[in-house]
Amino acid sequence: MDMPTRTTDEVILGRLNTALGFLVRLAQIKVYEHFFEECGERGLKPGEFSVLWVILHNPGIRQSVLGQRLMIKRAHMTKLIRSLEDQNLVSRRIPDDDRRAVEITLTPAARTMVEQAGDWFFAYEDSVGSNLTTAERQQLMVLLQKFTGLD
Repeated sequence: MDMPTRTTDEVILGRLNTALGFLVRLAQIKVYEHFFEECGERGLKPGEFSVLWVILHNPGIRQSVLGQRLMIKRAHMTKLIRSLEDQNLVSRRIPDDDRRAVEITLTPAARTMVEQAGDWFFAYEDSVGSNLTTAERQQLMVLLQKFTGLD
């Protein structure tokens, strides 16, 4: 017996439509897809921008602290910082008081680039959730900040 063909709107999710982790994952995918449609040609990924933005506001931040704050695994953080260093966006320094630590600072050219990227990045971010009212968007932001421990 042939199974009926369903459209995406007809697919039954069952309890998944109330599973917080599943909904957060779908929301992230939707935001990333929209980001790359709107800003993909700029060549900067959201994660890279986030790392550079935090370094801009915390010059000399230790790589381990940066990774912990942004919840980036150590191995991935090391690879990302090396890539940013290869692009001449960050410089690394080993402090005299702790030879195991790495302090990260933006290069002068990167500082200007990140400040300029902030304009379009945050303009894009202001458009995320445009199908929500201002109050709903604010409520979602507050709840996500609480959920992630950023409140």
